[in-house]
Amino acid sequence: MDQNFSIVSMVLGASIVVQLVLALLLSVSLASWTVIFRKYFAIKSARIKSEDFEQEFWSGTGLNDLYQSALSSGRHGSPLQRIFASGMREYLKLRERHVLDGSTLVDGARRAMRAAFQREMDALEANLSFLASVGSVSPYVGLFGTVWGIMHAFVGLSNLQQVTLATVAPGIAEALVATAIGLFAAIPAVIAYNFFARDIDRLANRYESFTEEFSNILQRQSAPAPSAAQSATAASAGRAGPATGFGGGR
Repeated sequence: MDQNFSIVSMVLGASIVVQLVLALLLSVSLASWTVIFRKYFAIKSARIKSEDFEQEFWSGTGLNDLYQSALSSGRHGSPLQRIFASGMREYLKLRERHVLDGSTLVDGARRAMRAAFQREMDALEANLSFLASVGSVSPYVGLFGTVWGIMHAFVGLSNLQQVTLATVAPGIAEALVATAIGLFAAIPAVIAYNFFARDIDRLANRYESFTEEFSNILQRQSAPAPSAAQSATAASAGRAGPATGFGGGR
């Protein structure tokens, strides 16, 4: 007896419970791939824009110019640009309130940057938990469909007087499709989750390093003006950094 073992025929021949499991797994897989593509382009955009902003920041552009550029960019700017703008905004507000203590100025700016940093991390990590759930749960959902399909197949075989491999194989094959679809949904989700988690950790380290470097710049800006000889020594010690000087802000 010829048996049709194509995927479509096995799915159509499966029990209603197995078909529901397959529909659920395919829906989850489609949603997972949507999240994967959106997350890939979001992280890539954040990395490229942050690199561009860092290059501009260390090129010697004035802090006021960088701040005005960040304000005009708004949500279209890089995450690093928004972190910088948050710190700069708080720093300027404290100065407008005549806060003169350098530690208070820098601590306020650092707290604002930490809050902005957390917001950016929350945005980058959005839907990562969904990928983790798909990767860990889908195989079990597929296994449930397989077990149910095998039970259904054996119940059907109990009515036969003689059972051969040809009568057993179709039911088992239909049930195993659920496991295959479960793995099909889980494997890309697990790979993507690990890939994105590594990239987000790198971006987080970059943002934290920038926060500390910018805090040091504000600390120097808040300190009493050094002598000409000290300025020359500091300039020759490392990269120049942005030009300081504050003309005001919101």
